[in-house]
Amino acid sequence: MSTTEFSYDKTFAITLLTDMLRIRRLEEKAAELYGAGKIRGFLHLYIGEEAVAVGALHALDKGDAVVATYREHGHALVHGVSMNAIMAEMYGKREGCSRGRGGSMHLFDAATRFYGGNAIVAGGIPLAVGLALADKMQNIQRVTACFFGEGAMAEGAFHESMNLASLWQLPVLFCCENNLYAMGTALARSESQTDLCVKASSFDIPTLCADGMNVIATHEAARAGAAHVRTTGRPFFIEFQTYRFRPHSMFDPELYRDKAEVAAWKERGPIHTFSARLKELGLFSETEFLRIDAEVAAEVDAAVGFAEAGSFEEASELMRDVNTPADAAQEA
Repeated sequence: MSTTEFSYDKTFAITLLTDMLRIRRLEEKAAELYGAGKIRGFLHLYIGEEAVAVGALHALDKGDAVVATYREHGHALVHGVSMNAIMAEMYGKREGCSRGRGGSMHLFDAATRFYGGNAIVAGGIPLAVGLALADKMQNIQRVTACFFGEGAMAEGAFHESMNLASLWQLPVLFCCENNLYAMGTALARSESQTDLCVKASSFDIPTLCADGMNVIATHEAARAGAAHVRTTGRPFFIEFQTYRFRPHSMFDPELYRDKAEVAAWKERGPIHTFSARLKELGLFSETEFLRIDAEVAAEVDAAVGFAEAGSFEEASELMRDVNTPADAAQEA
């Protein structure tokens, strides 16, 4: 990206950098707490992919819906779910956004229209189509953004959802985070067509491919896609080419990719490359970076304190939300 191609002011640029740092520091702390036994169950880290969530979500409006996968801490955070609620949820505390019942993989917050945290591969894609269909039926002009990995594109739910979104002309922004290995299998070993935009365009849906390690590139692509969806009411597909620096999950021995490859991708890390770019343009200094990083660290520490001080649900509450309350059923 040349100097003339950077058309954003310092305030917005700093916001993008800060949000990437918030995701990175939150997840580094989560990994530490997982090792200490404070966070249990499964934990899938987004480290390395921060530019996708930050760039894309800053292209959406607050009223837009977001559906994500089990690697969703960053999406929830940027879309407005508080770090306190996210950390408490990972702790399994009732102060969490899902009352401690979902944990890391099932973050949910209706107030911000963040609909998961979906643990089943491709499971969130049909939900996004349903949300978009509801908006169309009510003549509501807004976007439903659905994030999923390239592994989901081998699932039937992806093809069924893309087909219906195209047939019914639904306002869905399909965002594929292609990190090349799905759970642990290289793309070329699992899918015969590795050009994901070609696969998506077979449903007569317009597509874009963006550098998922460059937050400006992801933002520009998402802005174009969201504008298309919002103005036409029709679907759009974006492939974000990115890379996770950590294993698939905390249980992954990571025997399927070469360490030199990981190191090469880390050189393109979205945080340090964007920070360096801003310094080159004279928009940012190392002193400012250290100040922001310290503020983010304080936010993370506060979230840990909030989670530690939280409480687990009582056994008497275990049936809560399992069935519709009798009075609500009668009103229906």
